[in-house]
Amino acid sequence: MFHYLTSRPALAATTSVAALVIGVAVILPVADLRIGSPDLVPVAPEETPAAKKAEPEAAPPPETAAAPATGSEVGGEAASSVATAESLVEASDPELEGVPAGRTMDEVTAEAFEDTGEIVSPNLAMPEAEPVAPLAEAPTAMVEEAAPVARESEAMGADSKLRLRGQAPEMDGMGYVAAPAPDALPAPDPNTETYSNEAPNPVKVTAEEPVSTFSIDVDTASYAVVRSSLTGGYLPTPDQVRIEEMVNYFPYAYAAPEGDQAFASTIAVMPTPWNPGTRLVTIGIQGALPAVAERPALNLVFLIDTSGSMEDANKLPLLKQSLSLMLAELRPEDQVSIVTYAGSAGMVLPPTAAGDRAAILASLDNLAAGGSTAGAEGLELAYQVAEGMKADGEVTRILLATDGDFNVGVSDPEGLEAYVAKKRETGTYLSVLGFGRGNLDDAVMQSLAQNGNGTAAYIDTLSEARKVLVDQLTGALFPIADDVKIQVEWNPSQVAEYRLIGYETRALRREDFNNDAVDAGEIGAGTQVTAIYEVTAPGSEALLTDPLRYGATSAAGDTMGELGFLRLRWKAPGEEASTLVETPITGTEGASQETRFAAAIAGFGQLLQGSVYLGDWGWEQAIELAVANRGEDAFGYRIEAVNLMRLAQSLSQ
Repeated sequence: MFHYLTSRPALAATTSVAALVIGVAVILPVADLRIGSPDLVPVAPEETPAAKKAEPEAAPPPETAAAPATGSEVGGEAASSVATAESLVEASDPELEGVPAGRTMDEVTAEAFEDTGEIVSPNLAMPEAEPVAPLAEAPTAMVEEAAPVARESEAMGADSKLRLRGQAPEMDGMGYVAAPAPDALPAPDPNTETYSNEAPNPVKVTAEEPVSTFSIDVDTASYAVVRSSLTGGYLPTPDQVRIEEMVNYFPYAYAAPEGDQAFASTIAVMPTPWNPGTRLVTIGIQGALPAVAERPALNLVFLIDTSGSMEDANKLPLLKQSLSLMLAELRPEDQVSIVTYAGSAGMVLPPTAAGDRAAILASLDNLAAGGSTAGAEGLELAYQVAEGMKADGEVTRILLATDGDFNVGVSDPEGLEAYVAKKRETGTYLSVLGFGRGNLDDAVMQSLAQNGNGTAAYIDTLSEARKVLVDQLTGALFPIADDVKIQVEWNPSQVAEYRLIGYETRALRREDFNNDAVDAGEIGAGTQVTAIYEVTAPGSEALLTDPLRYGATSAAGDTMGELGFLRLRWKAPGEEASTLVETPITGTEGASQETRFAAAIAGFGQLLQGSVYLGDWGWEQAIELAVANRGEDAFGYRIEAVNLMRLAQSLSQ
């Protein structure tokens, strides 16, 4: 029994069967590649040399059957596999000629591969093989079953063969299927964001510089950018933080103006949370809110950036959703037009009554991103359209929605400032909504809004869109006071040092306050503005500077008890002459939950900036102060700020 199992004929037969199975396994997957390929046109089978090879024939001499079939000879591979298998069986016998004693066929083949880089069977002087014809009959029948597949594969046209090669797995030199190359990860888009900011205001010595002058700011973009960064998992950079915009993000319960006054001021004085040796003086301004019925008709031009940089989900798609929310707040007598700009500018919706919401929404839905950013051309067309919509007694606004990436036309901030400043004299104001991150050009947005007598906001969520375009729509679009300036003169006998927290980009020279030709910020209907000073009394241990040897340290008269003197100056919309209102700061004004919460947000901003004026005061204290003075929070803005503080605390560690 063992004799038959180990005889050479039996071994040759079993090996031949195995080789045939392998040959069929190679042929069938290649032929199957045609399945599901609509490009391939079936070709009628015909006799080919390869097909003829597949028919039974006598085994070739061992020396010609030693090399296995290559991939290009797949059609005849099954036919030659019997002879190849038999010769390999004989070649694997270490007693054969050409193979040194003690060596195997695999070792000889490996040496050949090292020398030539190809797998071939060496030409061995093979002894004459014993007849095995009776044992080859069964494998021949198996070959005949595989022959039709081989003939059909061979009959395919040259183009089809090329397609097959492109679709088939790539074979490496060793005959193994090459692993597919991993998809290359796309390179991250470069961050080209730029922000409009200056170094934090330093401490001023009252005896040297007793007067502080600045333009009001009602923008809120910085807070939304800070929130976007924190919820994205990273701390904002210091230049992204404008503390006045963070403080002004929140509504406060300030006293409303009386009668026909445009606004009222509220003053509060409290110990500084981060420095017991100083005090915080908070100045709050509340604008009047006229009834909706008394609101003038609105002419609104949506100037929409549709350049390629706006294709992200948090840009143009969010922009369209945001403007859709706004339409419900417009009245039938209001008008809307849509101007877009990318490689060039165009008007996609002529002036249309706000009541025709279907036409406006259809125009918004059809917008798509693509092309470069012809921002200057878009601005020019938007002002032309706005001019044609004007009528006496109406308000005309351009609402620019963009990521701020202006790269065609007048793209430098100074050129845009001059153009927009010239156009505001016609009575058309420009506000800016920023979308998206990565190439957000905050510097351009701020420049356009400030010089266009408008506001700048950043929209990162649909909830923020509702806050800006629904809840605060009246304040954003209907001005009640232009060129609003604040000036505080500090009393050297009561205040040795002071520091304005924020408003670095809104600083004015002392002489600008009385110059009505100098542009300043605008207050919209119902808008609030908050400014915070940190002041230090003479002789306090918290003083950061030495007293002047020859400076005056006292003030005469009955003003010695005052901390300072507040002056507000503004112009009614469309007027040339300004109005002045003056209010003393006595130091006895009490603080409230509103002003203490504002102080917590001011501390929040300084922590993000890494301020040197906070000492050991940190995140725990800021969170505690905000939670204790959360007060009424109908929309959840304040608890959101607390959660952002907690997130910043974790990220900072």
